[in-house]
Amino acid sequence: MPQSKDLYEILGVPKGATKDEIRRAYLKLAHKYHPDKTGGDKAAEEKLKEINAAYDILKNPEKRSQYDRFGAAGEGFTGGPGGFGGFGGFSGPGFETQFEDLFDMFFGRTGGGQRRQPSASPGNDLEYKVSITLHEAAFGVKKNIRFTRMEMCSDCSGTGAASGTRPESCPNCQGTGQVHVARGFFSVTQTCRRCRGSGRVVAKPCPRCAGEGRVRIQRELAVDIPAGVDTGLRLRVGGEGEPGEFGGPRGDLHIHIEVLPHAIFSRDGNDIICEVPISFPKVAIGATIRVPTLKGDAELKIPPGTQSGSMLRLRGLGMPDIRGYRQGDHIVKVIVEVPTKLTRRQRDLIKEFEEEGDEKAYPLYRRFMDKLRGSQGS
Repeated sequence: MPQSKDLYEILGVPKGATKDEIRRAYLKLAHKYHPDKTGGDKAAEEKLKEINAAYDILKNPEKRSQYDRFGAAGEGFTGGPGGFGGFGGFSGPGFETQFEDLFDMFFGRTGGGQRRQPSASPGNDLEYKVSITLHEAAFGVKKNIRFTRMEMCSDCSGTGAASGTRPESCPNCQGTGQVHVARGFFSVTQTCRRCRGSGRVVAKPCPRCAGEGRVRIQRELAVDIPAGVDTGLRLRVGGEGEPGEFGGPRGDLHIHIEVLPHAIFSRDGNDIICEVPISFPKVAIGATIRVPTLKGDAELKIPPGTQSGSMLRLRGLGMPDIRGYRQGDHIVKVIVEVPTKLTRRQRDLIKEFEEEGDEKAYPLYRRFMDKLRGSQGS
């Protein structure tokens, strides 16, 4: 039966299309109508047969020339539904090359029947949490940590085989590391699950690692934590993770920093804030007091008339910047403390002080009263 459809129309290319243009059009259509994409739809399967048969003709210069001249291309082109002969159009060397094109598109080319070397993969990264004090964060500290990680088994040198034995060729894949799985009328190459692509299996496992080739060990490590770290910062120690597979590099150790709360200091970026109770007479007439800082006690001048809640700054006595920028400050938040117990003499003096007072000496109170009077008049 003569073919009923134009081959160029089937692939969606003009009659003068180049070989590369025909191949690209074929791969695009083959991907679209592949059984994995269509869920085994019968119409799509027939369409794919039609596409494959058309490509088998047009990619071959001799068959294409014959088709362009006579509308046919020899054996395998006519017969069967639509003139493509069912699976007849898929046989022979032409189809093998055609299938390689499709296989390249979906899975990449690998040597048929040859042992594929497993690709090296890096080892797992590890996570570890370290808690330090604010003082340690301010000046840096060396911490000894202990953690567990997988290591190559020393008894079997990582082979997983018991002493006096060695891994054998995997019977599931015959040592190639790959198996062929049928998907519709395609044969797909996959990594062998039994040997995980290594091509080898252990018949007599090493008693220490149970055939895994790796064991879990305790690892002790001294870690330098730089000055200026803060909670949430993560330090990376390269090469202290687990070993890679098939010659891959080790993973890394990631250390998560937690700075513990301090009894009297709080942190705002690189600044340290400390609330200091100060008596009323000292803030009223001014004074010089000593306040605690991360670097020891320091003198702080209290200006006369300092209000409760004022922030007084000691430059450069805060946290260092981990990147080496400006040192933070130490900020003293003034909390004016009112005495809770007074002697008779103190009471009398305070009354006398109040009687001698002038409203002008209380600017905050004056502003408050002005706002109050303004709100009442509106």
